[in-house]
Amino acid sequence: MFGLLPMILIFILLLPAFFFLFYFNIAAISFTKLGLSPQGAMLLFIFSLVGSVINIPVSKQKIIVEEKPEMFFSFLFYYPPKVRQQVIAVNVGGAIIPTVFAIYLLGKVPLIPALISTAIVALAAHAMARVVPGVGISLPAFIPPLVAAGSALLLASEFAAPIAYIAGSLGTLIGADLLNLEKIKNIGAQVVSIGGAGVYDGIFLVGVIAAFLAI
Repeated sequence: MFGLLPMILIFILLLPAFFFLFYFNIAAISFTKLGLSPQGAMLLFIFSLVGSVINIPVSKQKIIVEEKPEMFFSFLFYYPPKVRQQVIAVNVGGAIIPTVFAIYLLGKVPLIPALISTAIVALAAHAMARVVPGVGISLPAFIPPLVAAGSALLLASEFAAPIAYIAGSLGTLIGADLLNLEKIKNIGAQVVSIGGAGVYDGIFLVGVIAAFLAI
């Protein structure tokens, strides 16, 4: 009994490392199947993972957090509303790196099917995305990869894997984030991250699904 307890504790402590290795292997296989060398796949995975916590500010604006209540003598005094600065940022791992890789793949596939598939994913992501006050975008992670895979198989089965990645990554960013940008600005979040936590998981799963299509 005493010998079993330390083993259980060690297993619990090592569990995050096991999950990381599993995540790493899946991502590396995915990117390799999409045409990268093993070294390139590893670098892309590392940059995506590290970049997921890096947000590059692109604009700032002041937003009203709280309006001052109307008072009896309010016409004599001015009570300015409470405001704070809102930062619009672009996530490196969830927006910049997937976009660059998608553009790279775009030169290797038929353009029209890729654009149509991207538009389909964008419409689906926009329909399923929900703007959560104070947080940002909430999107079921499995929606973009499944829609991307289905549309890629229907439109250009020979190039299904790269088109699925292109459509899934670009379509998710366009449909979930960019088309909801005005709504996001009005929810009171201090930092609005394009490609941030709300859509990052979905974009990662796009690579996994695309890898299965390449088998």
